[in-house]
Amino acid sequence: MSPRWRGKRWTLGGLLLVVGCMLGLVAASVPLYRLFCAATGYNGTTQRADAAPRRAVSDRVITVRFDANTAPNLGWEFRPLQNAVEVHPGETKTVAYRAVNRGTTAVTGTATFNVTPNQAGLYFDKLQCFCFTRQYLAPGEGKDLMVTFFVDPDIVSDPNDRDVDTITLSYTMFRAKDQGGGGQTASLSSGSPVPLR
Repeated sequence: MSPRWRGKRWTLGGLLLVVGCMLGLVAASVPLYRLFCAATGYNGTTQRADAAPRRAVSDRVITVRFDANTAPNLGWEFRPLQNAVEVHPGETKTVAYRAVNRGTTAVTGTATFNVTPNQAGLYFDKLQCFCFTRQYLAPGEGKDLMVTFFVDPDIVSDPNDRDVDTITLSYTMFRAKDQGGGGQTASLSSGSPVPLR
């Protein structure tokens, strides 16, 4: 084989390798982005914890506000049962959101979430949340959906969060792509049909 053809083979092989690497990066970009957000709290991504902190609770007080949004095609009413709570960093709190299926067919929903200000996401830890599983509601059915959280005491020593005295936890409930089956729920209620007040 002539040196000219050997050079073209190397060039073609190099180009195929570059294209393969680019396709691999595209395929891995979404999971890598999610890992990055979870590790850094980027864009208000909250953390998931297995246990509450064992350290002493700080005397600093942070107000946590709650926000609820519903996708237009879901047919649910969705709202927090309380607008805000005051917490000390390290203190565990449990709050509830209320979801009621106002449609005529059973629907499975799923929630996305974030906190603002964005830099507080690194210190906002959830122990349990309805957003970890899909929520199934029959027509007219209502449930209290629980979230247990704490604000990590490390927020007190972070100079970037020195002025954070209010954190807003926001959820948006969407229709799950796969509507099959009853789905799992993370709710702690009887699930009886109850209207929103």
